[in-house]
Amino acid sequence: MADSLARGMRALARLLDYPDAALIEALPEVVAAIEAMPLPATAPRQQLLAWCRQLAEAELLDSQAAYVAQFDRGRATSLLLFEHVHGESRDRGQAMVDLLAEYEAAGFVLGERELPDHLPLLLEFLSTRSEEDIARWVGEIRHILALLTARLEKHDCSQSLIPLTLLCMIGAEADVDTHRDQVNSEPADNTPAAIDAVWEEEAVRFSADSDQDCALQSAEGKRLAERRQHIQPETIRLPDSSPLPSPGGLS
Repeated sequence: MADSLARGMRALARLLDYPDAALIEALPEVVAAIEAMPLPATAPRQQLLAWCRQLAEAELLDSQAAYVAQFDRGRATSLLLFEHVHGESRDRGQAMVDLLAEYEAAGFVLGERELPDHLPLLLEFLSTRSEEDIARWVGEIRHILALLTARLEKHDCSQSLIPLTLLCMIGAEADVDTHRDQVNSEPADNTPAAIDAVWEEEAVRFSADSDQDCALQSAEGKRLAERRQHIQPETIRLPDSSPLPSPGGLS
């Protein structure tokens, strides 16, 4: 079951990344991994498989254009997790340092241009961890996953199935409902006018009211550590019976 879970996590990571010819070629492996992945009945397994079929039948350029329109314009649906809690503030930089330290402590090496809070990368990392570690990490970012799911669902985006699946794995799919009112009231941030407005804003703030204010703004890594002391560890919800082993795996 551990191997099926690891392959499934890598399949989810691949589906969430930029679609390219390599993904289309690997779709049979992705499908096999999702079919074999141990998931609770609440998880959208069939929707994920239907999405794989759509990707196989669609024009690759159309899929790529849709991906760029969804994830490269605006920040609301960013796959950079700390974007949703820190934006471009200095806290995000420290949170990334803390997250990178956790990767390095686990022996997980990043490429030169990879950002540690990129969700597909985090899923790749989790594919190397135990079931208990996966549940812990998903539990710590469940608030971000729920917000991202609600925002992607608002755009009728198939990628919403990935964070939703992760939430289902720990029985937290209902968290999405707590964000729907907020998301429905948010203005679009991917229109030409909204994008121009972002460019006009100050990209980085180099000053703070005081050094004390900066010290009080703890990094996300510290907040995650604090939550570990107050929140019961999450557990992965497995199906009643184990799926058949996958005939192939993602490497």
